[in-house]
Amino acid sequence: MLEELIEYVAKSLVDNPDAVHVDVSESGRSTTYYLTVDPKDMGKVIGRQGKIARAFRTLVSIAATREGVRANLEIREA
Repeated sequence: MLEELIEYVAKSLVDNPDAVHVDVSESGRSTTYYLTVDPKDMGKVIGRQGKIARAFRTLVSIAATREGVRANLEIREA
């Protein structure tokens, strides 16, 4: 569910939604989601002074807490 949420929000933000990809890495009680976007769309996902990225990470954290798990979001370019 979180993977789908991340993908949906990211595709809504970028100009090239086909380049959006989410990888999942689980370690212990924590799950890390790696969001990969086109290099041209990095600014749209990060936002000014990282405000969009911070809000995105908060959204993922809240959704994970509701499911009873811990989650982190890492944003990288393709």
